Amino acid sequence: MSKSYKQILLILVITLLFNACSIKEPIVLQVKNSDIEVLATTANDNSFNSEIVSKDFFDKYFKPWNSTKVSYSKIEAMWGQSYKNKKVYLENHQLATASWFDKQIENSNFDDYNILAKKAITLKNVNIRVIPTNSPMFYDPTQPGEGFPFDYNQNSSLKINTPLIVSHLSKDRAWAYVESSTVGGWVEIGTIAYVDNNFIQEFKTSNYFVSVKEKFPIYDPIFREYIKVATIFPKKNNKYIIAKRDDNQNAYISFIDLNSDEVESMPLAFNSENRIKIAKQLIDEPYGWGGLLNNRDCSSFTQDYFATFGKFLHRNSKAQLSNGKYLDMSKLTNNEKKEFIKNNGVPFSTLVYLKGHIMLYIGVKENEPLVLHNMWSVRLKDSDGRKYRHIIGKAMVTTLEPGKGIKDFDEDTNILNRIQGIVIL
Repeated sequence: MSKSYKQILLILVITLLFNACSIKEPIVLQVKNSDIEVLATTANDNSFNSEIVSKDFFDKYFKPWNSTKVSYSKIEAMWGQSYKNKKVYLENHQLATASWFDKQIENSNFDDYNILAKKAITLKNVNIRVIPTNSPMFYDPTQPGEGFPFDYNQNSSLKINTPLIVSHLSKDRAWAYVESSTVGGWVEIGTIAYVDNNFIQEFKTSNYFVSVKEKFPIYDPIFREYIKVATIFPKKNNKYIIAKRDDNQNAYISFIDLNSDEVESMPLAFNSENRIKIAKQLIDEPYGWGGLLNNRDCSSFTQDYFATFGKFLHRNSKAQLSNGKYLDMSKLTNNEKKEFIKNNGVPFSTLVYLKGHIMLYIGVKENEPLVLHNMWSVRLKDSDGRKYRHIIGKAMVTTLEPGKGIKDFDEDTNILNRIQGIVIL
């Protein structure tokens, strides 16, 4: 090897090493899940009284059984049919045709809206679909932030033991349009059973327990379901109630055993021990758009967290703005937003809102506000302006600028830059 060739090779190696080092930008703050314990211990136990707020929670929880029909207007209930006017891709990544939508719309059978008007209960964790089909509806799957898991036919999910009011059935009788205390939409008919006044009277024991452990199995006597945090079980004579279905799809009371580390009397006291306990169960849980795959998105994360303490939250991020005192921050600079949250936010009792996302403020570390939230990704942009995503896909503790310090961090789409306000619960 010639001397000149060795010199060129040496220069190339040094250049590569220099470039490799130069793209490693410093992380602003190391955030750990253990920060939850420190901050939860110093949070205010008197932010709200669990016993008082839980009365409102149960009034709303059982509202479907105190109703005579689904509360939405027919036009409101049919909102999902507007997807026919958009470019929607199905499970094969092919565009949904007009005839495909026409078939779904006809099967929706809205001529019978609120004709059935029967009370019911979920027999398992169920998906709430926008139109009566399990087919997913994606926007362009080739674009960042679209495709899986963003199935726009997934409106939400409900847990086992959830009271419902049924409007009507689809034409093929495979689906029921239902309303719970928080959401409406289509569920598979085999996931519910109809209840009568005798069932309701026996189910409403006024002695309710809530699951404090994530995704543990229950048996009746064979496997029934994986139970999520914030699932509610009435208790009677040291047994816990779930519903079974007879051959006519009517519900009857069934009893199961649960362990002491799986459920506790509801509501939990809003103290440091319980704040930590629930957070530890939810942290690192996978992201699930609309509850897809029995997981949580950002607003079902906050909803379930507070449900254990008897605090009712609406189902989506924008609706949760009405669950407390909203303070607008949209006109503030990023530094002003941080100071505003530190000065006005109540750790573990404040939601931080931006369009399409919501987070739980938990306190300050090294002068940086921290949030606990279930997030899908960090938005990035390379030097050519190409946008892409760094996938997080789980619940975690972050600053208001998750991803800051990594290569291609995009200040324009930074979460802090998009924060609109906070909600004091």
